[in-house]
Amino acid sequence: MEVSYPGYLKFQRRELNKRIEKLYEILKECRICPRECRVNRLKGEKGFCGCGEELIVSSFHPHFGEEPPISGYRGSGTIFFAHCNLRCVFCQNYPISHLGNGNKISVEELAEGMINLQKMGCHNINLVTPTHFIPQIVLALSKAIEKGLSIPLVYNCGGYEAVETLKLLKGLVDIYMPDIKYGGEEEGKKYSSAPDYFEIAKKAVKEMFTQVGNLQIDKEGIARKGLLIRHLILPHKLAKTRNVLKFIAEEISPYTYISLMSQYFPAYRAREFKELSRRITREEYEEALEITRELGLEEGWRQE
Repeated sequence: MEVSYPGYLKFQRRELNKRIEKLYEILKECRICPRECRVNRLKGEKGFCGCGEELIVSSFHPHFGEEPPISGYRGSGTIFFAHCNLRCVFCQNYPISHLGNGNKISVEELAEGMINLQKMGCHNINLVTPTHFIPQIVLALSKAIEKGLSIPLVYNCGGYEAVETLKLLKGLVDIYMPDIKYGGEEEGKKYSSAPDYFEIAKKAVKEMFTQVGNLQIDKEGIARKGLLIRHLILPHKLAKTRNVLKFIAEEISPYTYISLMSQYFPAYRAREFKELSRRITREEYEEALEITRELGLEEGWRQE
């Protein structure tokens, strides 16, 4: 089934303004994400993510290294936001997500960046680590719509999302692309400072699926709407991959597009943890593939 236009184009201006107002209200006592730091970011107060109201963006560019339905043949219009609401010790983008490397920009500049990516021919606008800046992003989206934005919106996140916030994105986001990093409590606590990670991610992904359903790909192989779940295989079965895939098969859909990622390497602080200090083996990856078959996910998973 092909979706011929992004969902946000169906929104009336009044409804979009209501969403923006509600999102900015949340920033006054911030509970945008599950951390619920309760700081007033509109007054410059900072919580776990380290951000006040100002947008910080690392880069805008067409990206050809995403999953094939996202990058396509003209690239995905990626916008990398600085900072993050997780503290993954093996983060490959830690200069951006942990150190906050980037430039402060206005909402107007973010809107213009979206338009420029569309002009470059990108298939979509890919918001990378957007969670902590959702109110500003939706305000920028409203301005970009006025300027003629008309390509799908991809929400590319770490999976640690607040359902209350996701509900305010219903109809605005076309493609959800979350990680599910771990299927266990101890790993979320030890490696991402989030002991409730899996429980939070399960609730968030269920809401995402309710909003957009299975991934819909057009005749050119480009994603137009739906859910794509990423899962990075970790050494020594530390990601509890079976738990993650079992959840997807039983509580989401056996036709979920799953990107099983094999590219783990010990980045950032990973070598401080002996169990994370090596790449995964071929056998570890093959075992993950076998689990997809065992759970009846062979129609939906894709090797990346």
